[in-house]
Amino acid sequence: MATSGQESGELEETAAIARDLIRFETVNFGGGRSKGETEAAEYVAAKLEALGLAPQLFDSEPGRTSVVARVPGRDPERPAMVLHGHLDVVPADAANWSVDPFEGVIKDGMLWGRGAVDMKDMDAMILTSLGDILSAGELPARELIVTYFADEENGGVYGSHFMVDEHPELFAGATEAVSEVGGYSIDLGGTRAYLLQTGEKALVWIKLIARGTAAHGSRVFRDNAVTKLAEAVAKLGREEWPVHLTATTRDQLGRLAEILGGSVDDPDALILSAGTAAGFLQAGIHVTTNPTVLEAGYKHNVIPDRAEALIDTRPFPGREDEVLARIREIVGPEIEIEIVHHDIGMEGEFSGDLVDAMVASLHRFDPGAPVLPYLMSGGTDNKALAKLGITGYGFAPLKLGPELNFPAMFHGVDERVPLDALAFGRAVLADFLRTC
Repeated sequence: MATSGQESGELEETAAIARDLIRFETVNFGGGRSKGETEAAEYVAAKLEALGLAPQLFDSEPGRTSVVARVPGRDPERPAMVLHGHLDVVPADAANWSVDPFEGVIKDGMLWGRGAVDMKDMDAMILTSLGDILSAGELPARELIVTYFADEENGGVYGSHFMVDEHPELFAGATEAVSEVGGYSIDLGGTRAYLLQTGEKALVWIKLIARGTAAHGSRVFRDNAVTKLAEAVAKLGREEWPVHLTATTRDQLGRLAEILGGSVDDPDALILSAGTAAGFLQAGIHVTTNPTVLEAGYKHNVIPDRAEALIDTRPFPGREDEVLARIREIVGPEIEIEIVHHDIGMEGEFSGDLVDAMVASLHRFDPGAPVLPYLMSGGTDNKALAKLGITGYGFAPLKLGPELNFPAMFHGVDERVPLDALAFGRAVLADFLRTC
């Protein structure tokens, strides 16, 4: 592993563990191509063993390792809860970063590196919050099934879906799950508030395929697959999908209007007035169809007979067919559409004992801060657990300053998380696990 100018002994334990995890290059390129999670899985398994637990390791493919460990709770009569993270990260082009994305650099009061917020910070917080409880001779309020999945950034094919399909017994007795992308703070016109994730949009990764005729690049030629694809991609990428509200986003908009003084009658304007938080919130009221990869051709002077584009499509729960039908209208009959990966959307209620416990824990460490429901535009491994009837939430608590554009950290350049936010998350998560 690389080293930085500050030794782990000088760091709070959560930051030190997160830094160690960043140094494992668990890069997931998608489509089954990955540098693998095994070394990181063995690292967290050793940490769990040091807490007196008995983790099990499972390989879906060589190098694609997930970890599961059970933690007894004070009340064995209550249903178990899955507490989970993922060990893989998306690629990072070091040429675009100001630091080595896999060194785990500490500077400016922050931990920098790929995975700092997605989600090796929460992976570390799980370990240290559990350690705080168990080392004090205590138990969490209920039984926990602590899980570190492989392959989340590929939709969980070699991670959560594999584990749920092949080893459902590991999650027996669980009714709820808690993982990433929720519980963090946002700045609303000078008011610090928190988003608690109670739902996720659906995920439909599609491939657009254009076909033409191969020919010499110097010809006057109309049957050009690249041209057809480019036209379709431009239309789809520029499509302005209308506002669509769900129970979660209606509730959220009402609370935003109370804080910001705007009107729920113009949802986009209200969300944009939320500043950098809009980077998360706006996609919660619109379908998104973002082109992400283009592939075509093999020689400068050869017109290829096939061109492809990958589109990351995020419909609302239950509206996938409607969105696919509209996409077919937009791209036209000459473009083939292939579904590469499809996963469900989910929406729960912003109420109940578990939500109340999350809100109470946040308020014990940040009294009076508003907490808003959040429909996540992306997805988590909660989608796979839902096949077992397990209701998922996002609660990776972080108290952030208004100067950090937190939405830009996810899959972005110079991903980083404040060190004091990691310590805050550890304390809040430990409190939640003691009381949930």
